Amino acid sequence: MLRILYVTDLGYEAAGRRYGDEDIRLSARLRERGFAVALCHPLDAARLMGDFDLVLVRNSGPVLDYRAAYDAFRTEAAARRTRVVNPLTGRGDMAGKGYLVELTRAGFPVIPTVDRAADLALLPDAEEYVVKPVDGADSLGLSFVAPGALAAVDLTGMLVQPRIPFRYEVSFYFVDRDFQYALHTPDPGRRWELTAYEPSTEDLAFARRFVEWNAIDHGIQRVDACRAPDGALLLVELEDLNPYLSLDLVEASVREAFTDRLAVSLRAAAAL
Repeated sequence: MLRILYVTDLGYEAAGRRYGDEDIRLSARLRERGFAVALCHPLDAARLMGDFDLVLVRNSGPVLDYRAAYDAFRTEAAARRTRVVNPLTGRGDMAGKGYLVELTRAGFPVIPTVDRAADLALLPDAEEYVVKPVDGADSLGLSFVAPGALAAVDLTGMLVQPRIPFRYEVSFYFVDRDFQYALHTPDPGRRWELTAYEPSTEDLAFARRFVEWNAIDHGIQRVDACRAPDGALLLVELEDLNPYLSLDLVEASVREAFTDRLAVSLRAAAAL
């Protein structure tokens, strides 16, 4: 029986989400599929992972809250050659949000992002700009800045983007490279009030482009995008560390199919 150390912060209070509920239910579904599952707090993962076949990082909260412990976990996992899902080679949020600058420079459909004062002129004109930490998550450290005040902001460790008046946000959920479901936010002001979304062929091609770019063979990714005023989709973030899944908002058949596909992915990752 495959032994999984399921990393989660059951007590983390996330706005609009219930981390604990999702992880209790998903871990129970994995147990029903033949896994031995033990839940642990991210601060304990480095000490405990030696007794397990695989570490599954789920709703573990913003890394900013436990940076040193997270770095120690990564170091210990690499030293032990521990199998971790998602693999610690992710190029998205797992490595910080600097990839948004990289993707902007490469011409990907992403909200334009810079990280240097010298590049501010490359951003499109906007009524307001978003300044956020490269290592941020869950809107921690985020601020809105008027154009005239932007030059005075210390951008060390920060990113700058135009604040886009998007129509709605949409999230695409993948296991490995297989699309599972999509949800969207009809009201831009209520990020976590999500409803089912039927993506078009073009929408899926957009999302797959980032999944392919990230090149994670096993694990869960959430591609978050916004629908710009001109109708185009733009990447908001590529969540490959601990994406919340909103499984309570999808139909039971979708939820079970997702869990079945995750079980396949975990067994394949453990066999590497």
